[in-house]
Amino acid sequence: MEWFGATEYWTSRLVFQKGLAALYLVAFLTAALQFRALIGERGMLPVPRFVERVPPRRSPSLFHLHYSDRFFAGCAWAGCAVSAALLAGADALVPLWAAMLLWLVPWALYLSVVNVGQTWYAFGWESLLLEVGFLAVFLGNDEVAPPVVVLFLLRWVLFRVEFGAGLIKMRGDECWRRLTCLEYHHETQPMPGPLSWFFHHLPKPLHRVEAAANHVTQLVVPFLLFAPQPVASAAAALMIVTQLWLVLSGNFAWLNWVTVVLALPVVAWPSDAPPVDDAPLWYVVVVLAVSALLLALSHAPVRNMLSRRQAMNRSFDPLHLVNTYGAFGSVGRVRHEVVLEGTADETPREDSDWREYEFRGKPGDPRRLPRQFAPYHLRLDWLMWFAALSPAYASPWFGALVERLLENDPDTLRLLRRSPFPADAPPRFVRARLFRYRFTTWRELRETGAWWERAYVREFLPPTRLASGSGRRS
Repeated sequence: MEWFGATEYWTSRLVFQKGLAALYLVAFLTAALQFRALIGERGMLPVPRFVERVPPRRSPSLFHLHYSDRFFAGCAWAGCAVSAALLAGADALVPLWAAMLLWLVPWALYLSVVNVGQTWYAFGWESLLLEVGFLAVFLGNDEVAPPVVVLFLLRWVLFRVEFGAGLIKMRGDECWRRLTCLEYHHETQPMPGPLSWFFHHLPKPLHRVEAAANHVTQLVVPFLLFAPQPVASAAAALMIVTQLWLVLSGNFAWLNWVTVVLALPVVAWPSDAPPVDDAPLWYVVVVLAVSALLLALSHAPVRNMLSRRQAMNRSFDPLHLVNTYGAFGSVGRVRHEVVLEGTADETPREDSDWREYEFRGKPGDPRRLPRQFAPYHLRLDWLMWFAALSPAYASPWFGALVERLLENDPDTLRLLRRSPFPADAPPRFVRARLFRYRFTTWRELRETGAWWERAYVREFLPPTRLASGSGRRS
């Protein structure tokens, strides 16, 4: 069945699988290190409470069968172990059917996590990792050549990621059409990186070039993915360069990296493919059947892309097999940040000794240069950006966060860079205030050493304490 396999993409499959395994490893490590405070039994949005009210058909997950923090940790660390094994090439050492099962394990485990993760896991890159991970199950190992139809489906996902993101921009904020969005984006994006200050201060004409290049890469280049080689390779290479530019300019978890990984199998790498037998009939049947199913399900994201009311980052089935993507359909002009502070004073006053909690990634101390964390995902920091946009985004979990700060909860404090209170002396009151942040100018940076300038806007949450004996805030 020479039509079924594409031996010239042997190396392409290998680099794709290595890259995907590495991203799985990061995703499971993120889950293992953060889940207790976020969705654990005593988390801000506990899984047991979620599975009581949401049926399994709406959120298929192992945790509908059983949940405990120990079981979740076991699943997350098992996902790390399998991902590391795949990264080391374990799938090449076992029969084809076993390799497929090996790739199915991290997909099933991560699906279980995402489907109970609630707002902490409501990001487009979660669904993207699952959609790509499901396709990886059917890409085969060294026993067979890469199936042409699966390679096509990977390009189809990449097309929808880029083209959908381009359409949402053109239909959304007018600054994308005027090529001015990047005059604001680097300053107002959810989590700036160490180079974001410098990107923000690029000349305005260069910002316009950036925006125009983005439109070309997302609205024109995706069609070239389906052109003959070497045109398809050139299109993929351009997308990779664009994504690496985005990696340098900010922290977007693994969104940019999974897009890079998706582009890798499009490239026609130099390959010394070993001779292989024809793919077994059962494998051909399974791959074609799954491919037909995914193509049939694709009508939903296609209809969404063509709609004037295009939605971003939405799944059309509970298994996240086919999804729609997009980012920054609108760009903020002003950056607000919620600053959390605590005091040990008996009576909270404006002149009390208020001490600020420091987060790992989100802006806080104006003199602290933003750090690089991506592809690692700081979930609490990201949700704090949404909280600053509107208290409604934070209503399900913000109160629980404050309670845990008042308790000096160790799991919650581990999500932060620093707590201003010793472990045995929690604050008596915690408050939240909203500040406007802006990047300093070159002159201000030289004179003050500060990367940000901030100004108080209003109270976000008044001084709050735990009700006596209740363990609840008041």
